[in-house]
Amino acid sequence: MKKGQLSNALRKFGLLYPLDKLRFRLEKSKNEKANREFKTKNPNVSLPPDYLMYESFQMNYSKYYFGGKDTAEWVLEKIIKHKDLDNEKILDWGCGPGRVIRHMPEILKSNTKFYGTDYNAESINWCKQNIRNVAFNHNNLQAELPYRNNYFDAIYGISIFTHLSKEMHFNWLQELSRVLKPKGIIFITTQGDNFKKKLSEDEGKRFDKGELIVRGNVKEGHRTYSAFHPDKFLNALFEQNGIRVLDKIVHSSENQSYTPQDAWILQK
Repeated sequence: MKKGQLSNALRKFGLLYPLDKLRFRLEKSKNEKANREFKTKNPNVSLPPDYLMYESFQMNYSKYYFGGKDTAEWVLEKIIKHKDLDNEKILDWGCGPGRVIRHMPEILKSNTKFYGTDYNAESINWCKQNIRNVAFNHNNLQAELPYRNNYFDAIYGISIFTHLSKEMHFNWLQELSRVLKPKGIIFITTQGDNFKKKLSEDEGKRFDKGELIVRGNVKEGHRTYSAFHPDKFLNALFEQNGIRVLDKIVHSSENQSYTPQDAWILQK
């Protein structure tokens, strides 16, 4: 049985979420020594509760903190190629426990204003108490943000569309477009062609025809809820919302211990 078939079987019988909880405990145990060393070397770094970290990324303190900084630098580098961010407003959509956004004020050292929003109330509460110079907001899974029209100059979402249903792809892109200024930038990552190896035979055929592949039967938005994105589907999604593709970044999945997502740089 291929991984895709196994994943779908586990979802069908309601076993995926309990197994993911078990995986969390195993990952916590595996990283215990490394995480203890990180805390010893970095006593002043505030870290979110372990499960919040795992749910949004991995159970490794160094990768959460230093990897988050690397990602922040990468995202800013890509956005700045198309948009000057000095004295602007930037939103981390789906910020989780602040892995990326926490580093941006220090990286830019400008008058840029930073915002973070997420559907996980625990993550937002932790961010509000532990991360400075960022305005955080708790949103629902439904596509509704408490910001006025044309408010942000740039929005980014790291692996957020990867955990949403087809309906929510359309609803959320429309909402992001609403709060983004004309000529503003959207930076997102998706599970594209590199992920075809994870699909079942039937899913692969539908993917090749341009169909969004969604694996549900778990809580939407959770790490175990997964969507896979053919270019045909995304291009139609962008076009429907008046979004122009400025760049698409694809990293080879060969000789990597993980499967890299595609990055899209878009403009309203």
